[in-house]
Amino acid sequence: MLQKVRKYIEQHALIAPRAKVVIGLSGGADSIAMLDILMRLDYDCIAAHCNFHLRGDESDRDALFVKGICEANNIPLHMVDFETEQYAAGKSISIEMAARELRYQWFEKLRNEVKADYIAVAHHRDDSIETVLLNLIRGTGIRGLTGIPVRNGAIIRPLLCLSREEILAYIAERSLSYVDDHTNSEDIYTRNRIRLKVLPLLETINPSVRDSIAQTAQYLSQAEHIYTDYVESAKQAVFDGGKIDIALLQQQSEPEAVLFEILYDYGFHSDVTRQVYFSLDSLSGKVFLSDTHKLVKDRDFLLLSALNKESEQAVYEVSATGIDAPVRLIMAKHPTSGVQIEKHPNILYLDYNKLQFPLKLRRWERGDWFIPFGMTGKKKVSDYFSDNKFSLIDKENTWLLCNGEDIIWVVGHRSDNRYRIGADTKTVLQISLEG
Repeated sequence: MLQKVRKYIEQHALIAPRAKVVIGLSGGADSIAMLDILMRLDYDCIAAHCNFHLRGDESDRDALFVKGICEANNIPLHMVDFETEQYAAGKSISIEMAARELRYQWFEKLRNEVKADYIAVAHHRDDSIETVLLNLIRGTGIRGLTGIPVRNGAIIRPLLCLSREEILAYIAERSLSYVDDHTNSEDIYTRNRIRLKVLPLLETINPSVRDSIAQTAQYLSQAEHIYTDYVESAKQAVFDGGKIDIALLQQQSEPEAVLFEILYDYGFHSDVTRQVYFSLDSLSGKVFLSDTHKLVKDRDFLLLSALNKESEQAVYEVSATGIDAPVRLIMAKHPTSGVQIEKHPNILYLDYNKLQFPLKLRRWERGDWFIPFGMTGKKKVSDYFSDNKFSLIDKENTWLLCNGEDIIWVVGHRSDNRYRIGADTKTVLQISLEG
């Protein structure tokens, strides 16, 4: 096993002889095995442990275990505590992504402080296989099907040549102690479901499926170099950083692939990229959004710009006569006896006397709710979006018309039942969405 890792390190020129290496040490079997192997290969190892405080007493148990291991073996140890849930909420990202960002930011900071050459993390072959399947499900393109890279800047992964089974055999052979993370056996995360359910099912079809996926990922990694050369050349021809020339894009041999690779770097997922691609010959003005960027279909170009979060979250006042921008709403008052109700998603009829002007027009926010027309109970706007199969673009392009804090209309879609016309309504306000 030791020689296998040594050969892998030499093959990929991963670590210079006697280099200083920061070891990401969680206390699990993988990181304990990596620490032991790299120490036996005479590298100068410094352990780094992150306590994310996500598993209660178990998180503190892991920290104490790592501290004991390092003290017993005279290994320098650096430890850090993170308020991971608070960080995730502040950045509106998943707990998993928050932990990843915090971990690698701190690893790099520590590497500079201790003047280390590398940061070693203990991903193994099975982790890479799971990543391939996960990315296949998500639709990340060819780069996602190459698995976990052996090197990413200063980050190295010397155990990618080993399977989880080989690591556990090494642990047993060396009589090494480690701690278990109970969440690894729960199928609440997509990666865990792949590990616990999908891969075992695939093994009933092909017992060597892990080897097959790993080999395919290796082939794709080689093919990616050819693909990347083509894509980079095509990018330079059609994209200047702010706009994509539609005519030049369509002249490429694989225009959709080039478009995907351009937009992927700006947070656009494959389903949105496909919508963009099929809109190339449509009329101007269509807008596509990622979490960070906006893409506008113009006549000759796709215009890319960073989202201005402040303008996207602006609140517009709507007078009793209406508003012209960012959407055009026209208001008209009618006596109850003289109104002709027209059923149309872009026309709304309300009890005028229940309103206090100016009304507000804004984008939706997490936690927003209303009482949909015809119902008596509250419904989160996010659930309404999900029930009606709103895409990300649909959600971002939807406006809410509000009376104070009340949402009275998901504009162009559904009104609030509290403002409907009733038997005691004296004046009707007609609101028309135009354009």
